[in-house]
Amino acid sequence: MNRKRILFTGGGTAGHVIVNLALIPYYREKGWEIDYIGSYNGIERDLIGQMYGVTYHPISTGKLRRYLSKENMKDPFKVLKGTMQAYNIIGKRKPSVIFSKGGFVSVPVVAAAKLRRVPAVIHESDYTPGLANKLSIPFARKVIATFPETMKYLPEEKSEYVGAVIREELFQGDREKGLAYAGLSKGKPVLLIMGGSGGSQKINDTVRESLSELLNNFQIIHICGKGKLDDTYQKKGYVQFEYIHDELKDIFAATDYVLSRAGSNAIFEFLALRIPMLLIPLSREASRGDQIINAESFASKNYARVLEEENLTNEQLVRELNRLKEYAPVMLDKMKEYHSEKSRDRVIEILKEVSL
Repeated sequence: MNRKRILFTGGGTAGHVIVNLALIPYYREKGWEIDYIGSYNGIERDLIGQMYGVTYHPISTGKLRRYLSKENMKDPFKVLKGTMQAYNIIGKRKPSVIFSKGGFVSVPVVAAAKLRRVPAVIHESDYTPGLANKLSIPFARKVIATFPETMKYLPEEKSEYVGAVIREELFQGDREKGLAYAGLSKGKPVLLIMGGSGGSQKINDTVRESLSELLNNFQIIHICGKGKLDDTYQKKGYVQFEYIHDELKDIFAATDYVLSRAGSNAIFEFLALRIPMLLIPLSREASRGDQIINAESFASKNYARVLEEENLTNEQLVRELNRLKEYAPVMLDKMKEYHSEKSRDRVIEILKEVSL
């Protein structure tokens, strides 16, 4: 009897990979053949390329740029080439279903799936759909949403709100292991700082310039992004990492508060783990504004406090983090009302329902 095969796609940022990482272990455990289509050099190749039980296929892909560039002229040809590559891969591997997390690498894959008549399911994790998913939705069999408010932006006949899909491993973290890994003690609350998968230079600089005051109230784990370590800052209670992978669950378990960008996958993980958060969303100048909307949604539910990047100064950062500590009991009470356990199971059910 032929084994079932599933193909995943998504990339460009860690947020376009995380949900795939949450689902892949289930299909690996059930004995499915697993393929992944990503870009040649994106973060998805680093996160998925060496993953046990997954065959990684790189393809050509375009990129959304919010500035004038001659590269924009080349992108349609890159997408066309990627579609042809994906069409050949799908024809050869013959998946029963395709799951797309988004990012521009997913557009040619979902288009090729339609040409091959293989059902594709798209996951939209932001409050409003991104451009890549907008382009892909007409080719998909089903679209699923993380925010209930997102449903008004999606075609009613093939869309469903499922909630956030959280990696199960994150609930298995060990606080003592996390503290030991970071070289911190049990005596003072731990503040985790994350500036997105690529890091944020402005957040990094402001945090480092404010260390003397922040370390009065917190121990700090600073995930600052690749190439953004600064060894001139050597202070007790402050530790820097470019990126944390396998130990992340233990770091989360050791975390009392988090300062983060407002990518939807990350903030829903903090919500599920009940970590009070201060969010500094990407500005509209640097993005389409989706993180601002995500952050506002969380703030309206008392899951988070928000500090706009335009207002980020040393004094304001210290003030808002102290307020986060003060408001944390209210946030924790609200977070207890949120339950994420059924979301992953429902996504798996949907993939089963639409598969060949």
